[in-house]
Amino acid sequence: MTQIQAQVQVHLPSPEVTVAVTPGVAKALEFAVGFAAGGAYGLTSVVVGQPLDTVKTRMQARPDALSSCTWRIGLELVRSQGVRGLYRGGMPVFLGGTLFRSAQFGVYEVALRHLKQQTPKHEIFGVLDWQVVVAGLAGGVARGVIEAPFDLVKVSHQVEQTWSVSTLFKGSAVTITRNAGLFCAFSVYRDLVPPLIPGGLSPFWTGALCSNLAWLTIWPLDVVKSQRQSGNFCGHSSISLLADAARGGLLFRGLVPGLLRSTMANGCAMVAYKKIEEFANMKLPQWR
Repeated sequence: MTQIQAQVQVHLPSPEVTVAVTPGVAKALEFAVGFAAGGAYGLTSVVVGQPLDTVKTRMQARPDALSSCTWRIGLELVRSQGVRGLYRGGMPVFLGGTLFRSAQFGVYEVALRHLKQQTPKHEIFGVLDWQVVVAGLAGGVARGVIEAPFDLVKVSHQVEQTWSVSTLFKGSAVTITRNAGLFCAFSVYRDLVPPLIPGGLSPFWTGALCSNLAWLTIWPLDVVKSQRQSGNFCGHSSISLLADAARGGLLFRGLVPGLLRSTMANGCAMVAYKKIEEFANMKLPQWR
């Protein structure tokens, strides 16, 4: 007699694993996700946007380039120094960019969550969420404090000036002010603009559009910041440089390469930021 043995495989569903998350661990995870997403944003922004940032800074802070156009400055730099010239000052931003942009988004996320939990919601003029405004200011200040010395080294390299340890915090006040206004404006626009667009905005266009609007809001401060840090305008205060820029029609100097850089760098960086957030929300316990 022939015996036929049949093997039957039974697939049972895997039990769901739940992880108990204490409030302390939840806060640590929240902070870590904000910093990781901000780090991805910062690294992507540097890689994509540094060449146009170099052109923008030279237009703003080199006296011999104050009347030259974007393309002439870029071409002259490539002719004299090669493509590497476009990445002048890239190393300090590469090293510090991830850190200060992580701090920017990390502090923003923590501040906004705390405000929403501890304070009543109120919209200024029925439009502006004051919690977003305050969290944006906090994130911008956090970025500015960390970024100031890195940014001075970057600008010095871009305009081919020397720097020293004693000058690392030159122009730090206007840098922090610029960043506070910049990230506050970015946060407000990111809160207000997407709902106004039928069908919403993709992460790329959210980053590109909101960052460009934010830069337009505070651009004169960026011109002053670059000039203060360059070493080419010694003996001038931020107020006097702002007044000189207004009289000379330079308040929006470097805007074209700045917005081109912002579109590409911040659009791509926002995609990276959202990918990290989505991955964290999918893989980590439901602590939000």
